[in-house]
Amino acid sequence: MTVRVRFAPSPTGHLHIGSARTALFNFLFARKHGGKYILRIEDTDTSRNRADAVEGFIDGFKWLGLEWDEGPDVGGEFGPYTCMERLDIYRRYIDRLLEEGKAYYCYCTKEELDRERQEANARGKVYRYSGKCARLDEETRNRYEREGRPRTIRFRVPEDREIVFRDLIRGEVRFHTKDMGDFVIVKSNGVPLYNLAVTIDDALMKITHVIRGEEHLSNTPAQLLLYEAFGWNPPEFGHLPLILNESGKKLSKRDETVMQFIEQYRESGYLPEAINNYLALLGWSPPGEYAEQEIFSMDELIRLFSFERVSKAGAIFDPEKLKWMNGEYIKKLDVKTLTDMALPYLQEHYGIDEPDREWTEQLVALYQPSLSHLEELPRQAELFFRDDVRHDEEAREVLNQPSVPAVLTAFRAKAAEAEDAEFQPANIKKMLKGIQKETGYRGKQLFMPIRAAVTGQTHGPDLNQTLSLLGREKVIRRIEQVMEQFLNA
Repeated sequence: MTVRVRFAPSPTGHLHIGSARTALFNFLFARKHGGKYILRIEDTDTSRNRADAVEGFIDGFKWLGLEWDEGPDVGGEFGPYTCMERLDIYRRYIDRLLEEGKAYYCYCTKEELDRERQEANARGKVYRYSGKCARLDEETRNRYEREGRPRTIRFRVPEDREIVFRDLIRGEVRFHTKDMGDFVIVKSNGVPLYNLAVTIDDALMKITHVIRGEEHLSNTPAQLLLYEAFGWNPPEFGHLPLILNESGKKLSKRDETVMQFIEQYRESGYLPEAINNYLALLGWSPPGEYAEQEIFSMDELIRLFSFERVSKAGAIFDPEKLKWMNGEYIKKLDVKTLTDMALPYLQEHYGIDEPDREWTEQLVALYQPSLSHLEELPRQAELFFRDDVRHDEEAREVLNQPSVPAVLTAFRAKAAEAEDAEFQPANIKKMLKGIQKETGYRGKQLFMPIRAAVTGQTHGPDLNQTLSLLGREKVIRRIEQVMEQFLNA
């Protein structure tokens, strides 16, 4: 058997991290077993579809590297791969269910259904459709047709049946038809609802494993009944755990504490490799000797992935852990590649066109160890793009210490004696050693006043490299400004 899996998003918004994780798990499973990975667009909810969503999904998945073997943009022998292009296909199977008495037209109005629901709620019962249209006599049905009354199509649910299936993640799962009621499979506009469309599509596209989020678990009994009605063998099902926020609650799209869309991470300068790595560990744990490992290549994830290691419990989304992981990937990049990626952020933020490439690479290298995502770089490197210095409170405290006048005076003199070309990290290191001998100050008493004066901060990357990149003239000017502001006050 050739493994065939699909990811079938609804084009109603941006690519969510939960959808990306589902797509990733499908991709890993297909690639591990040498199978096929299919992208299909479930666009039957026409009232909520967005024109730009399909393009956004495709662009996002390609950025993540989750390339598919069949789909709306690449084709395949089981197309079309967009539901609204498959209406003629659905119609044949809808007619079959009607002819065989396994489905029927329902003429109930919204008001009638709302009344049924309210009555059930008043009795403290879970609402299920009464099935009254399943028992209409021919005369009443013909009258409704003559009146042009809107009609849906409902599936006739067998009575008193237990539905049992084995979930790849949750083990044996049981439902009972007494809790279901005859459900709608076609809307009054003739468009099939999700459960019918997805069942027909999965069967005709020979999907062997349906891997999706836990929220779809309740759809499974309806789909299994439809498989049975058509005489088809169902695929295996696996329902992934929910993604939870740090409070342990289901991650809501309205939760503003977490960026939830892949586009946001892309724009913020996260790397797709880091996103995939983090999402893979969101509900799945590596086996045995890899249990303590956290950084995995895509090839490793494909080789190690299995549903046996996917948890039933919800997975906590930790933004700080993702930042850390992305930072680890940034550290591994060569400086030229990282500069290509980081330069647009500097250009957009500071309006620069073509900065000196060698200088920019040195600047990026200076901050590479501390970056968690590329959008941080303009803020961290702000001191290189400002004419004035903003001294924070800690820097001001340092600049009021007794060692400051002697240290800054000596450093300014050394810098003034040097040539611009000599103002390099190795030579600056020698200058500082000379100032140490001259003033008797060492360690924090020597380095901290210079850092505080020139950068406005007491912490930051390598001081010698920072001073060199700022340039001799700018360093001298900032030293003089501080001496005038703090030492002559």
